[in-house]
Amino acid sequence: MRLSCRRLFIFLILLALVIGFYWVKSWYDSKIGVPEYHPVEKTVLLEQGWTTKEIDWYHYATQGSTFFLETSWFMALEQPTPTLFVSAAPFRDKAYLSAYGFLFDDEKTTYNPDGLPVGFAIDKNYVDPITKEKMSVVGLSCAACHTGQLNYKGTGVRIEGGQSLANFTQFQNALGFAMMLTYYDPFRFDRFAKNVLGADYSSDNKATLKTKFHAQLEKIIKQGELDTKYAATVESFGRLDALNRIGNFVFGFELYEGNYRTIDAPVTFPYLWGISWFDWVQYNGSVMQPMTRNAGEALGVFAEINLKDPAKGFFSSTLNVENLYQFEKLIGGEKPFEGLKAPVWPEAIFGAIDPQKATKGAALYREKCMTCHLPPVDSDEICNAQYWTAPNKWGVRLLKLKLVNVDLLGTDSNVVYDWAKRFVETKQLGLGVVKGELGLPLTVESAVNIKYDELKLTQEQRDEYNGKRENKVRSPLCYKARPLDGVWATPPFLHNGSVPNLYQLLSPATQRATTFYTGSREFDPKYIGYNTDPLKKGFKFDTNITGNRNTGHEFRSLTKDEQAGWNGNYPYKGVLGAELTEQERWELIEYLKTLKSRDLTQQTTACPIPIEPATVANNYVEEQGAVDTCQQ
Repeated sequence: MRLSCRRLFIFLILLALVIGFYWVKSWYDSKIGVPEYHPVEKTVLLEQGWTTKEIDWYHYATQGSTFFLETSWFMALEQPTPTLFVSAAPFRDKAYLSAYGFLFDDEKTTYNPDGLPVGFAIDKNYVDPITKEKMSVVGLSCAACHTGQLNYKGTGVRIEGGQSLANFTQFQNALGFAMMLTYYDPFRFDRFAKNVLGADYSSDNKATLKTKFHAQLEKIIKQGELDTKYAATVESFGRLDALNRIGNFVFGFELYEGNYRTIDAPVTFPYLWGISWFDWVQYNGSVMQPMTRNAGEALGVFAEINLKDPAKGFFSSTLNVENLYQFEKLIGGEKPFEGLKAPVWPEAIFGAIDPQKATKGAALYREKCMTCHLPPVDSDEICNAQYWTAPNKWGVRLLKLKLVNVDLLGTDSNVVYDWAKRFVETKQLGLGVVKGELGLPLTVESAVNIKYDELKLTQEQRDEYNGKRENKVRSPLCYKARPLDGVWATPPFLHNGSVPNLYQLLSPATQRATTFYTGSREFDPKYIGYNTDPLKKGFKFDTNITGNRNTGHEFRSLTKDEQAGWNGNYPYKGVLGAELTEQERWELIEYLKTLKSRDLTQQTTACPIPIEPATVANNYVEEQGAVDTCQQ
């Protein structure tokens, strides 16, 4: 009897251990699990107007952000795999970080001698705005979010300025777990300390390091807890709720927790070619000035700013405005259509374009798409004055993008309404409760101006850094339609990535996938999208969840009820036009493959075409009401 009880007891213990193991593994995978990494045989760089040196700088130049980790700490950190007495693999291992969606260059470079992922920048002159301590840190640069790659049959096609597939949520979780294991595992921390301190390793120095490490760990834990508390929609691969995250970090984490707002409006990372010459940027057309946009983005990925301690100088920050300016010049060039070019469809890799289908598709584009997306940017028609703003006070003219009311467009509305309804309590900054569209530009401008003062820039230089545009931010209830050069290289589609390929985008919403998997880079050159088959540890995208809707922007027949209320104009409640036939969809897709950036070496037409002062006065008066309703 005793033996039977003993066996039962042992069995129950083993069963509990097995169940516990699988529970922990399941929980662990849900927090930091990602699909297995499959390397490509070779990476191909397309001609996009940048030199090798410019690409290298873009990939690794700092914008002033940080992971809250000093460089030596990041290099010494081990992967968050529990081990006993032996070290885990380095956290910065290529295969490990590639699985989270980060890209690597094939070789170490001048600006990346440590072999870090694309977009991981080392800032050797980082000064903490509170402690004023100078240190070397690792953080994200523009390229982490705005560099893409399409894999096809063993070849990776790199897209500079394209859309990253990085899973930042899982990456942040993994980084936090790695730091926690390092702090609480004495053997792991001892290995960490020896790597960081080197010849200066001692008990006292180790203790000092642990105190500093704990302070940074507390920041990451607090930030993670707040992100989890306010997360309603999982962002996952290739998406972030950019505007809410910027507002949450600046006004919530750095100022007052009560300013946190729900994360429920994820967007894919906008592709960069051409954007420097758009009149307004962000998906909702909310920001005018390049420096405000870029500095706000840097703050959103943890460039630090002091909004709490007046003794340390309000608005002092770690922003690198010199590099932010150089990023913008590299992307936009000195005049419209210079700088970064859209990628050209690589026929040798993805297959030849059918010229007959493309010709028919061109006619369809003019009929179905051009009203919103403008003429192709490599056409002379795009240079007509009607598509450009009047010269501003600096003489700059910008491409006027179409704004479409969100109720007419019919796509998920969380982005526009979250931004329009956001208010922030400014606390000790003294502005009271203000709309986000007022608080953010004032905060960013104050931080930027401090940096300008430190650099002793003249007013003319400040205007140049600001892109010769005013610091205007607004909250129209609309989405902007941008030119479609290079659109084939930017799946998934719609602002929230809810439509996996171009074919489905041109189909009625009822024919679109309601669930699909993200996390694979394998490209489908027929349907123009990533492989969305079930993927182990991939993300199951559910379009029924708030922020993920895949409705709107559709071509289909109206129902009888819709026809009864229709005024004869498109768009109408998400419908842009009559349903496309199967053949028309393929013809339009074939044409979209051909769209490319303007080649200034082959053009003789001035672009934009100069206009007379009288024309400016008569035809270029902005109507605020049109902006408010987005029915212009």
